[in-house]
Amino acid sequence: MGKKKKQRTQQTSKGQRRNVVAGLGDTRTALQKLLDKQKAWKQGKRVMLTVPNPNKNETKKRFVRVEAKTVWGSPGKIFRMSSEAVAD
Repeated sequence: MGKKKKQRTQQTSKGQRRNVVAGLGDTRTALQKLLDKQKAWKQGKRVMLTVPNPNKNETKKRFVRVEAKTVWGSPGKIFRMSSEAVAD
């Protein structure tokens, strides 16, 4: 058998066939994504949020990822219900 030529340096893709992954994006709305993150945060999971960068001198990084506990606080303090029943 002959040696195969390396044609990739010269050959350019014609773009005739679709990528397998194209069109398989996330179908959730922005509100649903936020509700899913909030639900995970309430369960005590490590949730990351994208927020505007507080350091305005870093112009390359407009947004930064931070943990939800730093933005929303600890979920245990806010959403713990009292075990005492209120009877009227």
